[in-house]
Amino acid sequence: MIPVDVRRLPWYVTDGALAVVALLAQLAPFSGTPWAGESWPVTGYLVAVAVSVPVVFRRKAPFAVLALSELAAVAYTFVPDGPRQPLWYGALIAMFTVAAQAPRWQRITAIVVIVWGAFFFTGSLETAARGALLWTAAYATGRAWANRQEHLRVLQERARHLERERELEAERERSRIARDMHDILAHAVSITIAQAEAGPIAMRHGPERTEAAFEAIATAGREAMSQLRRILGVLEVGGERVPQPTLAGIPTLVEQVSGAGSTVVTLTVSGEPGTLSADAEVAAYRIVQEALTNMMKHARARTATVALDWRDGDLHVTVTDDGVGAKAAAGAGGRGLAGMRVRAESCGGTVSAGPAPAGRGFEVRATVR
Repeated sequence: MIPVDVRRLPWYVTDGALAVVALLAQLAPFSGTPWAGESWPVTGYLVAVAVSVPVVFRRKAPFAVLALSELAAVAYTFVPDGPRQPLWYGALIAMFTVAAQAPRWQRITAIVVIVWGAFFFTGSLETAARGALLWTAAYATGRAWANRQEHLRVLQERARHLERERELEAERERSRIARDMHDILAHAVSITIAQAEAGPIAMRHGPERTEAAFEAIATAGREAMSQLRRILGVLEVGGERVPQPTLAGIPTLVEQVSGAGSTVVTLTVSGEPGTLSADAEVAAYRIVQEALTNMMKHARARTATVALDWRDGDLHVTVTDDGVGAKAAAGAGGRGLAGMRVRAESCGGTVSAGPAPAGRGFEVRATVR
């Protein structure tokens, strides 16, 4: 037997079933035999139908359904020979719906009019008190249902928000990994190309220079493989984030690039060193790495300078070369520069790039906090 999810049924099916149940409950007292032995009056049946049928439309107009059902219930007091049944199930269902869905003014009107009306149109005080208790219980149940639905809505909204946050975090992590892989591979390939191009010159200067060139290529390859292995390990199940590059790695980076080809790169540090967050240190390292990589790929520079200037706790990074990088950068698509900006902005910094002040070469300026 396949279970039926009532929540997925059309409203007219569920509310129609409620109306039938209410009608059957209202007609139950009519199944007995009147005291006089005669049949029950037809008006009693009509009132029972009038109380129950409007329940079909309870979701469309809850307050109107309650008013119609209650008016029909009041009309039953004028049926002289009907069964004594002060409980009107259709009206109670309508009261529940008003409490659960109707605006505040309709709810207050319903509870005041219905509860006080129970004392005026009911024969005995005991019956009136019992009716008032039932109306109040129906109202309280409807409010509890409404509060539960609101609570579920808030939980669902919170779950959707958390799911979106997880998706954004995963997207940011994928972007970070993609940027890291781009920087690592571009840097290693650039060093390899620079050493390969310098290979014929190194061979003419003796085996020592040739061995140094091949060693630089091997070192760049090993370093790239090591960093890629650490990055890709994060993607594995149970993988943990590994330590990222820091400012302490910039001197080694400069030395590696300076020994990779014909460009002499120098490093200067000024100011009182401050404290940066781990993300800011990674951003500074990757910005220097990308700037030097672009220089090797496009600039054909003879000299370059990496300046680290500490001012008011912020680190100002400047990478300047004397090559032709300004023209090359204009036609290179700018992906590297865009990546630098993303890295700097992620830690509250900025990046700008353009022709060097001397009129020749290219300069990248960045601030990380």
